[in-house]
Amino acid sequence: MIIIIKQVVKIGGSLFPDYAIDLAEQLEGTDSAIVLGGGEFANLIRKYNSQINFSEETNHWTAIDCMDIIAKLVNDKVESAKLAYTLEEVNEISDEGYTPIFIVSDFLRKEDPFECSWDVTSDSIAAYVAHLLNANLLIVTNVNGIYTQEPKEPGSTFISKIDATTLLTFQESSIDVMLPTLLLRYGTDCYVVNGKFPERVMSLIDDNINDYNFDYTQIIGE
Repeated sequence: MIIIIKQVVKIGGSLFPDYAIDLAEQLEGTDSAIVLGGGEFANLIRKYNSQINFSEETNHWTAIDCMDIIAKLVNDKVESAKLAYTLEEVNEISDEGYTPIFIVSDFLRKEDPFECSWDVTSDSIAAYVAHLLNANLLIVTNVNGIYTQEPKEPGSTFISKIDATTLLTFQESSIDVMLPTLLLRYGTDCYVVNGKFPERVMSLIDDNINDYNFDYTQIIGE
């Protein structure tokens, strides 16, 4: 019987390499599927685009290719993981006892669910994948969650729970612009948590762990 994926864990590219690899290892046996962010590779495309002004389509798809690159690099270092190229393979790999790391580019080219825009990053892509798998969504990044403004800015306040409708009014946060819209469309919640502390991630996905004495943000999409 195919094991059902319980959660899609989007590991931000900002956590690559060490934190991302460590967390991917720890997700063994948790019925998780991993989506990796594009990290510094995608940031370089943003930088070059500001200088040369590529087409939106080229920016979009090359940034997604960057997600594939980091996924392959993480997979190379994690013995308990295997690369998946389709949703069927995600389930099959999990059923084999491995953690699937999703290579999303070919899948997204066939599905083509998004307009080409910097508003859509790995956060929204992970939300789309989680929706199709009927799985929970965790956004794992390099900060504790959502803040009223940049965490380092004076007066910045941490937000432990926020509805997606309110988040639509934020000009900038630790998630991409499209994610709140998708959560509302799918009628689902997600969690944003700091991946530099993998035990926090494990606390949110392991029913046997009841330690929530740390900062994380729940985004309410229902």
